[in-house]
Amino acid sequence: MTAFRPPRPLTARWRSLETDGGLDHVTIEVAQDRLVARGAVVGSRGGTPYGVYYRIDMTHGWGVREVAIGAADGRGLHLLTDGKGHWATGNGEPLPALAGCVDVDLAGTPFTNTLPIRRRIWSKGERAELKMAYIPFDTFEPAPDGQTYACLEPGRRFLYQASDRSFEAELAIDDDGFVTDYPSLFTRVL
Repeated sequence: MTAFRPPRPLTARWRSLETDGGLDHVTIEVAQDRLVARGAVVGSRGGTPYGVYYRIDMTHGWGVREVAIGAADGRGLHLLTDGKGHWATGNGEPLPALAGCVDVDLAGTPFTNTLPIRRRIWSKGERAELKMAYIPFDTFEPAPDGQTYACLEPGRRFLYQASDRSFEAELAIDDDGFVTDYPSLFTRVL
């Protein structure tokens, strides 16, 4: 079993391996009562370019509490969660379609893979089936998404799989639990 470093301020950047050469840049702030991830992503998906800003407020245990995203074209989304699978809009309107989702998965960034990886101490061969609140950048319409993480090498490598088995990738990670290599999608450059 391997534990990760305690949360610390850091900056990470990934380059998209898709044809657009997009970038994701995120900084982590460690405050007294929370962690805050602030990132900016530029890229394209399906031929549609996007520029997105995101902020994810978390507990010191990497549990999501609030998600805010905005696009260069003026669209935005604000979500709140209790970390136990209950979600609401920023105005408090319940979102029952996301019931049971504990994490958020933002399209276009490997940062959100860190959240389920960091929340626990993993043993080799351990698997976790998770339900994520997936937010695509083309519509900003959150939907539940099943994902599986399996620890191949504690603190170093994880297998990510879509629950429908339509996609899988072996993720290399660093001592902070951040992806360094996401084959066919991202590579860490900072």
